[in-house]
Amino acid sequence: MEKGNLSINSENFLPIIKKWLYTDKDIFVRELVSNGCDAVTKLKKLMGMGEAPSVKDDEKFAVNVVLDKENKTIKIIDNGIGMTADEVKKYINQIAFSGATDFLSKYEEKSDEENDIIGHFGLGFYSAFMVAEKVEIDTLSYIEGSEAAKWICEGGIDYEMEKGERTERGTTITLYIGDDGEEFLNEGTLYTTLKKYCSFMPVPIYIDTISNKEDEKEEEKSNVIHATPEEAEKIAETGKIEDEEEKEPVPLNDVNPLWLRQPKECTDEDYKKFYHDVFMDMNDPLFWIHLNMDYPFRLKGILYFPKIVNEMDAMDGQIKLYSNQVYIADNIKEVVPEFLLLLKGVIDCPDLPLNVSRSALQNDGYAGKMSSYITKKVADKLNSMFKNERKETYEKFWDDISVFIKYGCMREEKLYDKIKDSLLFKTTDDIYVTLNEYLEECKDKHENKMFYFTDKNQQIQYINLFKENDLVAVDLSTAIDKPFVSFLEYKNNGIKLQRIDADISDVLKNDEVTSDELNTEVQNLFRGILGKEKLNVKMEGLKAENVSAMILLSEESRRIQEMKEAYAKDEMMSKMFGNIEAEETLVLNSSNKLIKLLVNLKGREDRKEDTELVAKQIYDLALMGHKTLSPEEMTAFIDRSNKILEKLVEFENK
Repeated sequence: MEKGNLSINSENFLPIIKKWLYTDKDIFVRELVSNGCDAVTKLKKLMGMGEAPSVKDDEKFAVNVVLDKENKTIKIIDNGIGMTADEVKKYINQIAFSGATDFLSKYEEKSDEENDIIGHFGLGFYSAFMVAEKVEIDTLSYIEGSEAAKWICEGGIDYEMEKGERTERGTTITLYIGDDGEEFLNEGTLYTTLKKYCSFMPVPIYIDTISNKEDEKEEEKSNVIHATPEEAEKIAETGKIEDEEEKEPVPLNDVNPLWLRQPKECTDEDYKKFYHDVFMDMNDPLFWIHLNMDYPFRLKGILYFPKIVNEMDAMDGQIKLYSNQVYIADNIKEVVPEFLLLLKGVIDCPDLPLNVSRSALQNDGYAGKMSSYITKKVADKLNSMFKNERKETYEKFWDDISVFIKYGCMREEKLYDKIKDSLLFKTTDDIYVTLNEYLEECKDKHENKMFYFTDKNQQIQYINLFKENDLVAVDLSTAIDKPFVSFLEYKNNGIKLQRIDADISDVLKNDEVTSDELNTEVQNLFRGILGKEKLNVKMEGLKAENVSAMILLSEESRRIQEMKEAYAKDEMMSKMFGNIEAEETLVLNSSNKLIKLLVNLKGREDRKEDTELVAKQIYDLALMGHKTLSPEEMTAFIDRSNKILEKLVEFENK
């Protein structure tokens, strides 16, 4: 037996591993299983280059994870390249010496895919001590004549080495689980962790549980047959029970994930099934983008545009990042443009400049190039759909993808510059148009101006006025549209966007002229009754005689009010906006019969109460088409409505 010390500079090394290098305990599963896959990959490469003897015809490469609850151990077993005693000393005892790096330097001239070796760092193995109080390695090298070697370490810097027990090529790592890792002795937890990190590793992975002896005795006594519905039906038909030992074991991972295939080899059903399996979303994705790049860096993946049922769904995006089929993390912003985090997908890039723990990126120009490439591919896909499938697909999906696209344009102006001519707007007639198409269609009625509405139900009066006068407005009713309106004006100099209730277009007016004297009298009347000394009131003759009044709020004033609301909790900003009041204008329709009757009542003391009731009711009706009434305003409106109805009934009974 040989004893020694790990070649490190600090006795606090293992606590550092636990506290600093890895943030999640379950990372040991990824590191140790990927090391096993790495060992198999190395052996395959050596065999391909004639540097290692061929394996037996019936031998299948695999990594087996064996859970023994009774003895509190987890074993990771591979039949890969194995190690000699000298290699154990070199790669395990000398902390941070990378076996993968050494292997590549030796064979770099003989392989074009050297970066396919998973283990870029020699520290991954030591993640085992995050959950184990003792670790054993039993390994036998592929080199003929080698002897098995065993390495034992109990969490300090001391280790022991002795002759190993393995008789077949490969490595067995045994973790004696301590208090910090007891949760992984639960089969469900271990399986879930394996699925999280290892679902697409390139070597078949199997999990097995060594049953407790008492459980085995109970199982022997039991006459209960555990079978799936399909198995039960087969038993009923044949009268035979299939021996479980005869069943072919099924690996928990897919060694050839969909993103590694050529797009032309994948069917729509393949893409949908992969989406359902990976993201647990039973809804079909709208469409997808298959990324497949080999130069100047290697990047493969699939981005899915999910169906959005409500606006909050847009925040449930998930982009899974892999390196050589090894799961790294979700939503790494250095690689995935932030706006794409609203989507769902997988991205696999072997060239990722990962840090030692593989949990974050090192500063490297690759990340920015990858981000730009992904943005370009998304833009190309959207432009292609707009150009070639506008009616049948693009417009059909627009309501579901518009939130993502608008957010993307604001976060990544390069995306807007690429797809600006493919942005759609839904009109009051439920027709989809681009900004240029809208401006061209409406140039004779209002040049370089786009009207929009934010609440179809609330602003229906204004929408109907537009429709009756052949004016067009577009639907900008989602939360993202508030900042998007300003963004569009910023990107399109000289073009104004105006909400449908911001002003009255000349097209809506008739030729009737109201005297300044009457305007002043009516303004004073309403200001006095409503108690609003700063309220702007004016008479306008509208073509729509059924409309009694409208509330207008200029675009500039409304945007200031929205900013005021947005920064309500910011003390400094609240002070800045504190004294700015909304400049509302009450427009009374001089063509409306009710307004004409009200004007005739002004100044009559015997009808003063009626005049006040009607004036307040007209104002609230106009206000309801502009915004939601406050609880106090709604209560007053209902009480007033009852009084008006009482007066109407009393009048009829006279």
